[in-house]
Order: sequence, then C-alpha cells, then structure tokens
Amino acid sequence: MLNLIEISTELNQRVGIRCNIESVQVVSGGSINSAYKLLTDDCPLFLKTNKADSIEMFQSEAEGLQTLRDSGSVEVPEVIDVGCVNEQCYLALKWIDFVEKTTDAEIQLGSALANQHRCVTEQYGWHRDNTIGSTLQINICSSNWIEFFRDRRLCYQLELAEKRGLPKNQLVQGYDLLKILDRFFEDRDIKASLLHGDLWSGNWGCDISKKTYVYDPAVYYGDRESDLAMTRLFGGFSDVFYSAYNKSWQLDYGWEKRLDLYNLYHLLNHFNLFGHAYLEQVATCLQRLGHWTK
Repeated sequence: MLNLIEISTELNQRVGIRCNIESVQVVSGGSINSAYKLLTDDCPLFLKTNKADSIEMFQSEAEGLQTLRDSGSVEVPEVIDVGCVNEQCYLALKWIDFVEKTTDAEIQLGSALANQHRCVTEQYGWHRDNTIGSTLQINICSSNWIEFFRDRRLCYQLELAEKRGLPKNQLVQGYDLLKILDRFFEDRDIKASLLHGDLWSGNWGCDISKKTYVYDPAVYYGDRESDLAMTRLFGGFSDVFYSAYNKSWQLDYGWEKRLDLYNLYHLLNHFNLFGHAYLEQVATCLQRLGHWTK
C-alpha cells in the first residue's frame, strides 16, 4: 500500500517539494514496481515504489541515470529524490509527457547512443552492482571483456536458470558455450563503452518538443554491441535508428554473429524472472549458437 503521506513529508523535508496527495494517479511502471503520477507545487513527479529492501535497486538506478546524464549524450529524466519510508522505498523522477515516437526521434536517439558509447573507460563493469529487471547484475570490474561477459553475465544467469528449472539440454549447451566465447570476437579491440544496459523499445521515448529520453537503465561499461543487440531482441526500432547510429559510429565487422550471444543474457534473465514462458526463446537462441561449440 502506498504510504503517500509519509513519502510526501519525506520529499518536503529532503528536497523542499510539497505534494498534492489528493492528486495521485496510478500509472504503468512495469511488472516490478508500483508507479504513480504525483502533482506538486513545482512539477509533476513520476514516483516508483517498492518494498524497503529494494532501496539499493533504486539507488543504483538513480546513479545510473545521473551517469548517463553526465555523459552529455542522451537525455534522461531528472532524478528528484530516492529514499525509504518505513517499509517502503521510492524513486522520484521529474514527470515527462511522452508522445508518439517519430522517425526524427529515432534518428536523434541513434546518434545520441553512438555518442554515449564514445564515453569509455579502462575496465569493463561499474563501481557498484545494480539490477537488470529485479535480478542482481554483478559489475565487478575486469580488464578482459570475454572473462567479464562469461563470468558476470552468462555464467551467473545460467546458475540462476539451473535453480529455476532450465532443462538439462539447454544447460549443457549454455555451459559448453562458455568454453568457446573467444571464437565470437576474433581479436576485436573492444572498447569499454558506457552502456544503457537494458535498451529495449519500452525504455525510451520522446516528448512534444521531439527531445528523446532513455530511462530504466542497468548501466555498466562494456561492448557497445550489447546495447545494439538488445534493441533487436523485442523489436520496436526501425532502420533509421540503426542508420543514424552507424553514420555516427559504424559497427565492427561480424557484429551479426554476436547478436544471439548478447541477447542470450537477456533471454536467460527473462526466464529467471518470468519462468518457462521464455524457455522456447532461450532454447532457440542456444540452438542458433550451437554450431560454434562444434
């Protein structure tokens, strides 16, 4: 149950915002959190809430949004506050009125994403763990991308999937794949680029001024192709987006064969979050990757 009076009091004390608690409106916020639109004496807020033990999820999301903002490349919703009241934690963002996505917005996003990926660092990972959906995403840094993706991404998700009943055939295929990851990279110079980390079509939008925003990130530094791969996983991006990205920074030769590899991480995560409804997609993805293990 929403502790609106307590959260309103906390926002007033922490950031000086007074909320109209009679104006709260339930809105769509995904399957993990509760979400609301809340009017204030300043600007409307998008308020996400969850149980108090999810506070680190909201804190890492807020820091991820700020990291993306600091890159100077993509727009993100402004973080107003993140906190905890009694048995409930919350993340308050400045409300954005999104409109229907346009071709111009996709072009803008493609170019902005390429600029975001130019923000690079020396190691893969991030200074803190965060979440992908509600699953822990381990970001312990490494100087070796193949080892990072094997151990912190695929292996971790396979271990969770084993506990959640992924069939033996898929487990064997997955663990065999971990042994030959180097075959996918062919001595590529893989930059540790700033990644959104969860970039599907439901995590970006544009406002009436045609400004594009990304949100709900799972930020870390890694291979830029992994961001692009996820944009293709569930659809929703047109050719103009990819053309704008490649015009700004052309993808490396052979990127197509790494699509399934990077999306296996997300498919396993969906299996772990939502169950056997994603088993067929996991199995199909592993089957396509299977010829690399022979």
